[in-house]
Formats: sequence, C-alpha cells, structure tokens
Amino acid sequence: MSDQKQNFIGGAWVSGEPAENVNPSNTADIVGLYARANVAQANDAIAAAKAAFPSWSRSGLMERHAILRRASDEILARKDELGRLLSREEGKTLVEGIGETVRAAQIFDFYAGEALRLSGESVPSVRPDVGVEVTREAVGVVGIITPWNFPIAIPAWKLAPAICYGNTVVFKPADLVPGCAWALVDILQRAGLPGGVLNLVMGQGSVVGQTIAQSRDVDALTFTGSQGTGAALALESAKLMRKSQMEMGGKNPFVVLADADLDVAVDCVTQGAFYSTGQRCTASSRIIVQESIHDRFLEVLTERVTALKVGDALDASTHIGPVVDESQLAQNEDYIQIGQAEGARLVVGGERISGATQGFYQRPALFAECSNDMRIAREEIFGPVAAVISVKDYDEALAVANDTDFGLSAGIATSSLKHATHFKRNSEAGMVMVNLPTAGVDFHVPFGGRKASSFGAREQGRYAAEFYTTVKTAYTMA
Repeated sequence: MSDQKQNFIGGAWVSGEPAENVNPSNTADIVGLYARANVAQANDAIAAAKAAFPSWSRSGLMERHAILRRASDEILARKDELGRLLSREEGKTLVEGIGETVRAAQIFDFYAGEALRLSGESVPSVRPDVGVEVTREAVGVVGIITPWNFPIAIPAWKLAPAICYGNTVVFKPADLVPGCAWALVDILQRAGLPGGVLNLVMGQGSVVGQTIAQSRDVDALTFTGSQGTGAALALESAKLMRKSQMEMGGKNPFVVLADADLDVAVDCVTQGAFYSTGQRCTASSRIIVQESIHDRFLEVLTERVTALKVGDALDASTHIGPVVDESQLAQNEDYIQIGQAEGARLVVGGERISGATQGFYQRPALFAECSNDMRIAREEIFGPVAAVISVKDYDEALAVANDTDFGLSAGIATSSLKHATHFKRNSEAGMVMVNLPTAGVDFHVPFGGRKASSFGAREQGRYAAEFYTTVKTAYTMA
C-alpha cells in the first residue's frame, strides 16, 4: 500500500513518516497509510495559521456561511462512505458510524447558519452623548486536539465553530483514527477555505500535541480526551495565560427507582453502558438501583446483556463492535480483575472472545454487589463495563450518584415527576437525562460537565461562542 494520506499545512499537502491505520475488527485490514507530522511541521502549521488569521478573521459572513454549508452538504451526501470509514478505523457498528457522520453534517449546517447570525449589542452609556458597542471577535489561532472515540463528530463540533467565528486552526486528531479527520479536512479545503485557515497535523500526542500545547502562537486550545492529559494541557495553557477548553471524561451514574418502567430502564442502561463498546465519556458506568427493584432489574438486564452480539463493526447483525486497540482491551481486562479482587460479583461477560476475523473483541461485563468506593465505580474504564450498586431509597441514590470526582452526565429512570424534577435540580452533572440514556446528546445545545469532567466554556450550540470569540467593548463620543 503506497498511497499515503498527507498532512495539510498552509494550503498544501505535505508528506511525513507513514503509519498504518488498522481496523480493530480485522487487524489484517489496513485502512490506509497516514503521514505523521514532526515538530518542524507542527510549527509550520502554527505559523501558517497565524499568517492567515488577519485576513480570515475579517472575511465576509457569506463566505464563511457558504464554505460551512458546502462541507455539510458533502458530508451528508457521502454519509454511507464516511460512516463505513469511521466504523473500519474506530470499531463502531456501521449504524453508529453512519449516524455519527450525519451528526457531523448537522453540526456544519448549524454553524453555517450561525455565521449569518453573528450579533452584538449597542447600549447607551451612563455618560451623556456616549455610545457603547459590545461585539465578539475571533480569538486567533486555535489548537484542536481530538480523541479517537468520535473521530468525525468531535472534530466537527470544534472545527465548525472555530471557522464560523473567524479563527484559524491547527488540528491534531487522535493517532489511532486519522482517516475521518483527513477526509473532513479534504472536504473543507475543497469547500473553499483559504490556505492556512485550516491545518492538519496528524501524529503522536507526545510530538505534535505537545508542540501545539507549548506554542506561544496558539491563542486558544481545545481538547477532548483523558483526565490526566487534559489536566496537563490546562497547566500548559495557564502558563501562557491563554484560553483553554478541556473535556475529560466521566463516571456517569444512572439511577433506577422502584417506580421506573422496567423496560425503559433496561433500554437506557443497555444503550448507555454498552453501545459504542462503552467507549463514550457519557457512558453509564455506575447503575444505581433501588433495592426493592434491584433483583428483578438485574435479572432482566443480565438477559439483555447476554443477548448482545459482539462482532465485526461492518456486520449488520452486530450490536457491539471491538475495543479500539490492544492496549485499551488489556486495560479493560485489568479492571475486570480489579473488580473481582475488590469483591464485586461478575454477573456476566468481561472475557476476550474470538471472532471470524482477528480483532479486539470483548464480551460486555456486568458487575453486581458493588459499592461506590470500589475502583470500578470511581475510575473511568472507557470500555463495556458497568457496576450495579444497590441503594435503599431516592435520597441515597442521589447521594451515591453525586459521590464522584466527575460530573459530565447523569440519568434517572422514574415515573415520579417529583423525583425527576428534584434530580434535574440536584444532580451534580453538566447534563441530566430523565428516562433517556446518559449517552446521546443534541448538536445544537451545550455539551460539558463539572468537576474533573470539564474545564472552560461549554461546547456546541450558541454557547460555543464563549470559547471561540473574545468580547470587545467600544465607546464612541457623539
């Protein structure tokens, strides 16, 4: 295989050290060769973005609108092709891969509209004959570092607002999933972005990501990934006194009360905990169940989990695809052993399994008889592993749900308006779901959490302007 997908710097495709993009469903299937950038190329990309900023930040609204709209249209027209690429490189089922691709198109369409809705305020001063204007302007060069678990949607919800509000970009996707990122950049540059506005530097975080993070010419940094990496990047940004936005995962609770519809509760948990192989920061990894319904709920949930088919992401009968790679699978297996050593009962699953092709397959794992102080209930595993915790009543359920270092998403299954309302108000999470899975959010409303889950302004929707713009107040004497 000799066709190398290159980095994109200053409006030109630039070669680099080739790295294989491997299909986790079938390790014999090489999705493609993608160039890894080096430090010099990362610095070239930053310089190109800095040079392009003065012109792009003053570009016309219709130009930005048209580029974003053309990108949206092409992504949607190619949803089957791009969804298949996503499923091959990341391991999501094809249905999920196509669905994520459609979401990316919707995000670009939304920000195409936002480009025409940019607004400010004109207000009177407290001084006679003085006018005041409050406007938003682009921040500058934005460094974007994205994870492997949503290889087209998360880049979309960072790239689209950055471009919409007049910023220039240096974009480093996760090294495991360069394919969707490359396709997205190719679409955007053909949609008409001027050279230097969007720069793609693929490769290792320790090389490319670190260069972006330490550069004084990067005016804002947005990252989605692990808590440890996010905290380190936030410190780098603090040293440079620049804007930063960190999304860093969760240990999300889903509460099941005795008055819940059992089928709804089981559906929510099955989807939230195990779909996308549990590789979502919003996954329901702590299932908190009222004791009077606990045994029946666990019985039905066990049946549902046992029936889930694990297999090739491209097989239409597959419910859950592979884990993304060997290191993640080994980490999941370590947590299975940790849970058992802590005294939790492994009800079903957790074992590595073989498929028709050589891949990173693991049966979804369900633990019972867990306590909230166990490591499997406190640390983000990022795999198809869920811990069931029994509680006496709603008050204890809420206390356990909030007893975590994270605060991204939380859910509850109940038919009680009183409990639903109280939970929405008192849950210490950035996003709360009632009779819905904790995983699965809309593209036009804010995304983000509290505590160790998030740092900085919210992502998505109109709230993205808080990060991608800076506010200016101007006074004029009449």
